Amino acid sequence: MPVIALDGVERRLVRCFGLVFPELGADEIPVASPSSVGTWDSLASINLVAVIEEEFGIQVELEELGDMMSFATVLDLLERRRGR
Repeated sequence: MPVIALDGVERRLVRCFGLVFPELGADEIPVASPSSVGTWDSLASINLVAVIEEEFGIQVELEELGDMMSFATVLDLLERRRGR
C-alpha cells in the first residue's frame, strides 16, 4: 500500500480519532465511520467533537454535527473551516 503524506490538519485529526478510538490502527482511521467502527456511538461522537474542538480551537456548530459521520467528512469540515 502506498504511503500518503499527511498534512498538518490530517495528522492532528488522526491523533484525535486515535484518542477516541484507541482500538483503531493507523490504517483504519482514514476510513473510519460509524458503520466500520463498532464503538462509534452517540457518546463517542460527543467525545470526538470535544477532542476536535480542543485540538483545533473551534466550536462545532449544531448544524455541522450531521456532517461529521466519517473521518473524511470531518476532515472536509476542517478544511472548509481553514479556508474561511
